[in-house]
Amino acid sequence: MIKTLKKIILLTTKQYTSIGGQAVIEGVMMRSPNAFVVAVRKPDGSIRLRRDQWYGLSRKLDFLKKPFLRGILMLVETMANGLVSLNYSANIAMAEEEREKALKKGKTLAEFEASQKKKEKVDIATFLTMAVSFAFGIGLFVFAPHMIAFGIGDLLGQSWTLDSFAFHAVDGVVKALIFIGYIWGISFMKDVYRVFQYHGAEHKSIATFEAGLDLTVENARKFTKLHPRCGTSFVFFLILISIVLFSAVFTLVPIGANLPPILRHVVAVLFKVALMLPVAGISYELIKASGRCADQWWARAMAAPGMLLQKLTTKEPDDQQLEVALSSIKTVLYLEEKYNLKDATAKVVTLDEIDIRHLGEIEVNNGSLKEFLE
Repeated sequence: MIKTLKKIILLTTKQYTSIGGQAVIEGVMMRSPNAFVVAVRKPDGSIRLRRDQWYGLSRKLDFLKKPFLRGILMLVETMANGLVSLNYSANIAMAEEEREKALKKGKTLAEFEASQKKKEKVDIATFLTMAVSFAFGIGLFVFAPHMIAFGIGDLLGQSWTLDSFAFHAVDGVVKALIFIGYIWGISFMKDVYRVFQYHGAEHKSIATFEAGLDLTVENARKFTKLHPRCGTSFVFFLILISIVLFSAVFTLVPIGANLPPILRHVVAVLFKVALMLPVAGISYELIKASGRCADQWWARAMAAPGMLLQKLTTKEPDDQQLEVALSSIKTVLYLEEKYNLKDATAKVVTLDEIDIRHLGEIEVNNGSLKEFLE
């Protein structure tokens, strides 16, 4: 049994697909090159599938497929997909409770369903929430490490400046510690723990497909909940590259050299935020390179820290959670094949939603693994 599992894990480290996903509230989002699906377990036990074609900017603007630019595009698209998916899954997860409250207040079922349709759109309130969350993230993971690094320098009697490599190295270490502590802390929350389980289910379902096996719960159970191309690994590369790039840029460019100390730090933090775009581009290329050369020692070494971080962000899923994740990936494959999306020159699929009771209801597809290998 152990030998079989090792063989399967070895296989998944040798070939990766262009299919990726994200855990959401009681569900999983999957995106193939041309399809976008969110699968959510409803309170009544059924699985709601939100199915759509993905026709991104890279299909319209070829230059965005170039190395380094594609990483920046990936970051922007991931944030946009995450916003849509989380908003959608939150509405589905809370729908039953809100339905009961609405009916008790005298609303008809038709009125309730109409109000739900309106809520499924990403409204101004949602954007405001995301803006506040983004500002909180900048404060916690950019501004706080920046100032803490200078504080550590003062305590140690070091006159660190913005053009000092030591400062940016300490800044990166502090940033990593804050990130790890934050993830560890929220993992004790019941709802977050379940999201982390769905994260593990997402990895297992992708690994099942990458191994060329049938997309069944029985097959998915065999795989590890860790995956080298996870967004958690991407975060590790972001931190590592930011140390090197920030050190180089701030050494060559005197950012805010003539400004008062406090204002100079504010300008430096804003400059760091802007630099995260090229950092994302470089990080993405490193992940792709380590994936293509997964059997090389240096690639395994690069992937190792991210895999360790995933022990915090993924938890072992149950069979029901695996079924949701498998429904999501199976549906993107179905859409890709049925509508021949890779050859589509325009949007040919209309957004729709369906409910299924079990995985077997999704039509069988004949899509070949090699069609999706990176």
